[in-house]
Amino acid sequence: QVQLVESGGGLVQPGGSLTLSCAASGRIFSGYSMGWYRQAPGKQRELVATLTSGGNTNYANSVKGRFTISRDNGKNTVTLQMNSLKPEDTAVYYCKLVTPAPGASVYWGQGTQVTVSS
Repeated sequence: QVQLVESGGGLVQPGGSLTLSCAASGRIFSGYSMGWYRQAPGKQRELVATLTSGGNTNYANSVKGRFTISRDNGKNTVTLQMNSLKPEDTAVYYCKLVTPAPGASVYWGQGTQVTVSS
């Protein structure tokens, strides 16, 4: 089993910055990918950014140029640096870990609230 714990959410004014962190623990092997997703009220959960074990990144168009995902394999953590935040970035942000195939498993964190408001 894998446990994911997010931290760093909160209230920030438009144009501000926040850093989210996700720490993974448990039975973690090499080759896993991690990422961040978000879900706003009344909307479906959507991809924000992902990062593979090989260092390949993928960002939602809405956050490109503003958000940066990074990971520390030694500490099994993934970080999302969010700059130039907008009110539409308001959502619960979830950390996701996917173990490598075959038999890939998906794990989610409990979520952390990010609110962008003046």
